Amino acid sequence: MFVLQYTEKEGLRLGLVGWVKNTYSGTVVGQVQGPAAMVEEMKVWLSKEGSPSSRITRASFSNQRTVDKLELSGFKTRF
Repeated sequence: MFVLQYTEKEGLRLGLVGWVKNTYSGTVVGQVQGPAAMVEEMKVWLSKEGSPSSRITRASFSNQRTVDKLELSGFKTRF
């Protein structure tokens, strides 16, 4: 299983929508939308656990905002 597929699976488990993608510099970027409590739970998972083979040295979340309705659908891994 690709590393990002664990993130996709966790996002779906939490009922979130969004996407994730590896960068050439070895980081992960993405966008997540859903209930605030579930987004917070995803952020904790991304910061502390991640996929079994990941090595998390730092997690940074930016451009956070509240949306009235979801702008995305599904949870996908982008390549």
